[in-house]
Amino acid sequence: MTTVIEAGRGTTAPGTTQPDRRPARRGGWAGLVFAAPYTVLLLAFGVFPTAYAVYLAFTNDQGQFTGVGQFAKVMGDYRFGPAFLNIAVYLVMWLVSIVVLTVVVAVVLRSRMRPGLSAIFRFLYYIPGALAGVASVLVWLFMLDPNVSPAAGLLRALGFDNFGKVLDPANLPVIFVIIAFWTGAGGWIVVMYGALNNIPDEVMEAARMDGAGPWRAAWFIQIPMISKWIVYMAILAFAAGTQLFVEPQLLQTASLGRVSPTWSPNQLAYVFAFQNGDFNGAAAISLFLLVIGLILAAVLVTRSGLFKAEEGE
Repeated sequence: MTTVIEAGRGTTAPGTTQPDRRPARRGGWAGLVFAAPYTVLLLAFGVFPTAYAVYLAFTNDQGQFTGVGQFAKVMGDYRFGPAFLNIAVYLVMWLVSIVVLTVVVAVVLRSRMRPGLSAIFRFLYYIPGALAGVASVLVWLFMLDPNVSPAAGLLRALGFDNFGKVLDPANLPVIFVIIAFWTGAGGWIVVMYGALNNIPDEVMEAARMDGAGPWRAAWFIQIPMISKWIVYMAILAFAAGTQLFVEPQLLQTASLGRVSPTWSPNQLAYVFAFQNGDFNGAAAISLFLLVIGLILAAVLVTRSGLFKAEEGE
């Protein structure tokens, strides 16, 4: 009876240990400390600028509320439609290439190569991603000029005997996809390879025992099991693609005006803001891009169950 009473008063009963809550509290504070710098940067360079852009998009330069007036104004600009059409064509090509090719390459590296050779290829694929965006564009300016390119023979065989033909407007989406893929695919190949590594070996061994070949196992087992990672990649790749600016801007400068200075919506927003002094119109264009990105992300997240916990978690 005494033991029971003492246990009720807070004394640990025989054969049991009282849980220590202090490490959990310390862990909670540690998490807050680690998250605080990111939260500050997110607010300073993400949330507050977005809120300010929303304010600008619904007001004029005197701060008066204009409703959707700014959106109607930029949509009525003759450059708005072509810029968004250009980026739409680019995004379709970019998303198909980044999703399909990175997953295929990751599957090949994981299932069809020895670990040592696979590591070498992953490193080589990742190297271009270490270059800054401007540097990568300059590299491709050199590669695409038939007068100096080491691939000049191939360019001329394809009918591109001068730099002007290479920069024909019909070729620009392909050029920008090549540049973006060259710089961005290596990092995503590494991510997809890591996702494939999380698939238990027992699952793949069972597939082999059931007679599934490498490609059948990839299609029916590996790809479905990393589908959430693929959706995550598609969302971020789409968001990055809508922000296309450096590549067309540098090509426009290097080609002495052969490329339109408003080829992409980001370039058009830049012209509105820094050439026309119309920051309200530029903010409206940026919100168009934000809404498009949020809609696609919402569709992919809800359809894929990206944030839905797996059974047993």
